[in-house]
Amino acid sequence: MKDQIRIVSPNGHLGFAPTKEESFHLAAATKPDYYCADSGSDDIGPAALGADRSVSMYKWQKHDLELMLLASREQNVPMLIGSAGDCGSNSRVDMYVQIIKDLAVEHKLKPFKIAYFYSEVDPSDLAQKHREGMVFEGLDGRSNLTLDAIQGTTRSVAVAGIHPYVQALENNADVIIGGRSSDVAIFAAPAIYEGFPEEHAYYAGKVLECASFAAEPYGAKESVIGTVTKDEVTVTAMAPHQRCTPASVASHAMYERSNPFYEYFAGGMLDMTDCQYEQVDEKTTRITGQKYVPIEGNVKVKLEGSGFIGEKYIGLAGIRDPYTIENIDEVLRLAREQIEQEFSDINYQISFRVFGKDGVMGDLEPIQDPKSHELLLVIEGIADTKEQAEAVALMGTRQIFYARLPDVKGTAGTASFVVDEVLPATAAYKWTMNHTISVTDPAELYQIQYETVNPAEVGV
Repeated sequence: MKDQIRIVSPNGHLGFAPTKEESFHLAAATKPDYYCADSGSDDIGPAALGADRSVSMYKWQKHDLELMLLASREQNVPMLIGSAGDCGSNSRVDMYVQIIKDLAVEHKLKPFKIAYFYSEVDPSDLAQKHREGMVFEGLDGRSNLTLDAIQGTTRSVAVAGIHPYVQALENNADVIIGGRSSDVAIFAAPAIYEGFPEEHAYYAGKVLECASFAAEPYGAKESVIGTVTKDEVTVTAMAPHQRCTPASVASHAMYERSNPFYEYFAGGMLDMTDCQYEQVDEKTTRITGQKYVPIEGNVKVKLEGSGFIGEKYIGLAGIRDPYTIENIDEVLRLAREQIEQEFSDINYQISFRVFGKDGVMGDLEPIQDPKSHELLLVIEGIADTKEQAEAVALMGTRQIFYARLPDVKGTAGTASFVVDEVLPATAAYKWTMNHTISVTDPAELYQIQYETVNPAEVGV
């Protein structure tokens, strides 16, 4: 067994914005044991999964994969990517596998072994299991999954733990492309495969998943290195201007958690209640005291599902007139009234987000009397067809201009349209699943495919 392994995390969301090359090359020069990156998140909302698309530019995704592939192949160490293409659907895995093959040809790489697995689960299969009596437990206070919710799901994925990654490493894969996965699993898998304690492996995954978000000063898309031993985890910032401190590492470990001390994944939970953070050099923090709590009984795997609502268009309107701003709630009431009269015969949704008032927090906004001198309204029209959605969004946007408040004397100045039209957007989806499925063997959900990538076979 090795005394330690060192894992590079170059980017907290591969492809979402380009990896910073300077810190990546500094990290690569240290000759790490693994290159790992998470490429997805449910932070982006349900539309990417439902529409089966990426929200990141193809160019940026290829850029980041190219950096990792060339460095890992030059050093002959494994490269792991999870939640391919933002949502981890099957088509995104296929896209990443093809990018890897194209890059191998472009750079005339020596043959290597690629493993990849899909995470999609057919909603119809889940529906059948539900009819047979399987209970899908809700997460974060949600009720158990209903048959109606399953039948309203366009696409669903099972969030992989370490299991398919470890299996691929056991079969000597050089490059692993995973479907939707737990963020921590992508980094924990190599450490567990190498025989290091689960508590340190999973903590490394937790701190590395967002790369330089665990460093200060704040700066995204910079590389960090996590080192795992049998006794501890250390994390080191590679960007010259950044460092990992007890404060930056601890705060990252706690963010995005309903309970800041617990991280759940397929197979158990990481308890960070007793973590100790210590600065060991200018750029490095040591973490000890974390605990791994394995699940009792069957493994519970998280399900994410997205269901179609309707087609969507977006309108934008600016308001500078003080009287209109003062009476914005009445303006929106009048707009909704006109929309209801016009579209009483169709299914539609209209929403108005008022930035400068409560556009970010909505009903949770604590400031009830903002003093904004201008507002931006984002109008979202949703309906069964694109034509209907466009009409709803147009009506909602133009009624801001037409709203007849009592003291309005003319037509000028009430609203400014950023563009004269409304803009097409990806169709609207909603989350339909945030639940778990109980399995005796997590590997049953993921069939791993293996191929040898040999550029010579395509004429190079």
